[in-house]
Amino acid sequence: MRKVTAYLFVLLFTTISITHVWAQKTISGKITDAADGKPLPGATVRAGEIRGTATDKEGNFSLKDIAENIAELQVSYVGYQSQKFALESGSKTVQIKLVKSTYQADEVIISATRVNDKTGMAYTNVNAEAIEKQNLGQDLPVLLNFTPSLVSTSDAGAGVGYTGIRIRGSDATRINVTVNGIPYNDAESQGVFWVNMPDFASSVSSIQVQRGVGTSTNGAGAFGASVNISTNAFREEAYAELNNSVGSFNTFKNTIKLGTGLINNKFSVDGRLSRISSDGFVDRASSNLHSYYLSGAYYGKKSFVRANVFSGKERTYQSWNGVPEAKLRGDRQGILDYISRNELGEADAENLLNSGDRTYNSYTYKNEVDNYRQDHYQLVTSHTLSDQLTLNLNAFLVRGLGHYEQFKANDKYSKYNLPDVVIGADTLTRTDIIRRRWLDNYFYGTTFSLDYNSFKKLTASFGGGWNHYDGDHYGQIIWARNAGTISSEHQYYDNKGVKKDFNLYGKVYYQFTDKLNAFADVQYRAVSHSIHGRDNDQVLHAVDQKYNFVNPKAGLTYQAAPQTSVYASYSLGNREPNRDDFTSATAQLFPKNETMHNVEAGVRTQKGKWAFAANYYLMNYTNQLVLTGQINDVGNAIRVNVPNSYRMGIELEGAAVFNQYLKWNANATFSRNKIKDFTEYVIDYDTYEYRTISHGQTDISFSPNVIVGSQFTFSPKKNIELALLSKYVSKQYLDNTSDETRKLDAYFTNDIRLTWSVKPSWMKEISFNLLVNNIFNERYESNGYTYGFFAGGVQTRENFYFPQAGTNFLVGVNFKF
Repeated sequence: MRKVTAYLFVLLFTTISITHVWAQKTISGKITDAADGKPLPGATVRAGEIRGTATDKEGNFSLKDIAENIAELQVSYVGYQSQKFALESGSKTVQIKLVKSTYQADEVIISATRVNDKTGMAYTNVNAEAIEKQNLGQDLPVLLNFTPSLVSTSDAGAGVGYTGIRIRGSDATRINVTVNGIPYNDAESQGVFWVNMPDFASSVSSIQVQRGVGTSTNGAGAFGASVNISTNAFREEAYAELNNSVGSFNTFKNTIKLGTGLINNKFSVDGRLSRISSDGFVDRASSNLHSYYLSGAYYGKKSFVRANVFSGKERTYQSWNGVPEAKLRGDRQGILDYISRNELGEADAENLLNSGDRTYNSYTYKNEVDNYRQDHYQLVTSHTLSDQLTLNLNAFLVRGLGHYEQFKANDKYSKYNLPDVVIGADTLTRTDIIRRRWLDNYFYGTTFSLDYNSFKKLTASFGGGWNHYDGDHYGQIIWARNAGTISSEHQYYDNKGVKKDFNLYGKVYYQFTDKLNAFADVQYRAVSHSIHGRDNDQVLHAVDQKYNFVNPKAGLTYQAAPQTSVYASYSLGNREPNRDDFTSATAQLFPKNETMHNVEAGVRTQKGKWAFAANYYLMNYTNQLVLTGQINDVGNAIRVNVPNSYRMGIELEGAAVFNQYLKWNANATFSRNKIKDFTEYVIDYDTYEYRTISHGQTDISFSPNVIVGSQFTFSPKKNIELALLSKYVSKQYLDNTSDETRKLDAYFTNDIRLTWSVKPSWMKEISFNLLVNNIFNERYESNGYTYGFFAGGVQTRENFYFPQAGTNFLVGVNFKF
């Protein structure tokens, strides 16, 4: 890894040393409404990929030290038609008039949930073009892998199937995800199951990743980040695309996209149909995924209506258990000890001994699969009430239904609410069983916002949302070797979760002077969560909890120079416990809500051929829920509130255009993630009491202190791009003890991406994409877990890991008509 690092730095400094000195120019001007001539403050002006600015309250802008080879100026403003302007040589002053357009209403709908340079928060925008270069079948977490402070992981090891994401060390249950401003997180677990929306990236027009509390307007409380996804935007002309890719582990992706363009100046229809399949890097960790997206829109003079229907169906072979540490290290004696310690049967022991060290999967039953379908229905509308006022009103329904199936060898009848089976003089207390655990749910609600723009100093929004979740959880026995009197599809547990969420918010931007802007936001959120019935461990639940949260946010942005701004913000976030926190809790350890105070402060600057940003953050938690080693009466882990913990760090982002061929984008996060006084609990099965170990200040689990991403891009011609993509993640601990024997090692991966496009006369474009992942065959694990206990006076520690694939490839060809 050191050799690779040295190589990268040599490449960087060599490139800088041969960079040509270009002539530069200044572009300034004013942007106004074409109809009445009023200035448009806050309009976005971009020149090239790394230079941009926003207009002041009079609609004026200035971009200095622009390279002479920049030939185009891009201008956009919410509610207006985006325009591109050709630039000639030399400095220029331009007058730009933008025309209002309801065709841009997709942007209007999500504007209330997004931040900008005047919000005082850290964020990253990812456009459709950047996603398309990587979109060869892997899930969205993998496609976002090079955004700041982000770590992705894959159960199957190759980015297809079950994938996960952490931002600033926070897992998916603490990341708020919205699609077109509509909440997507699972209401009960608060997590995001990306496998339920396969190839959704092919229907995405833009993504904004807000780090920290963010706007967190609708849906689950954000304690690490918010990911705001917008689907297909307006396209005026008809189009068709056929995208196909193939790669390692028998990975295939086939996508067809169609759109009518604008019909009769009022209507448009867009559609997508996708199929993805993969064997996975891990044994039997296969995925068979299908999805579609259909959207119809109406564009009126003052109103916009879009109906979206999209669905994902997944059948994924389970690879949830990971690889035991002894197996991963090739420690045969350790493997034999593991077999003995866990009393593995002959077949399971043979599987463990004979499978690959990094590809081992404990599941061998042929139908050990997760089957789930999720259907989404969205109605999003925008209505222009006046020149200053816009009303957005949306409704949604999510329908989910599915199960996962498991074979359990020699399991107890009593675990399934069944009597023992008597055969002659023998009484059987155990048998082989196949079970299914079902989830049948509905999630529906509405969101709205009333947006005001004075086109002077004040921009404001008032909005809110309401949603309702009904989730039925139940289990069935579909087969037993010795069934006795078991009825067909015997139901052995059944419980229902109901969650209601209501919120109102108000946010305002105010331009005090040409240089000083203030942002303020306050949200009221009321949440109720009830769980009733018997769970899969035969525990009876009767949970009824209600929460009322007030979440204020405020920030200041100061324009220190034409291309340099500094900012600071403070946010308060509150978050309720999730379903597992309630169902696993004991009366003595009932979970409290979590609270976080979030401070962000930073600087953004651009000059000539480079841009740079630095952001400091402090996320200070009260009552953060973490694993301490404590378990409940049936042996399930309990998350416990710890009084004081924090995440603190600095995020650096930079971009440089060295010459007309080579550019570099990089980001780095350096952080401290601490629990101030952590006590570990280890169960002693000899006494059924805990042994406690005080560790003092420790690292929060799965929180690397260093995350670095780098993208070198070389374009010898306009239609060819070669990129070196590098990612470094420092060591992470599997639990909160900072114990060096329970960690994920640091890893450094490098990928190569090649894109080449041609434009023949008979179609718009043919593009070829090649992605070679992990070119140096780094052996690494991106996720894992641990647990321990005392028995016979001896402590046992079990560590499990999720290995990621070595060198592998994906290649695709896209046809655009």
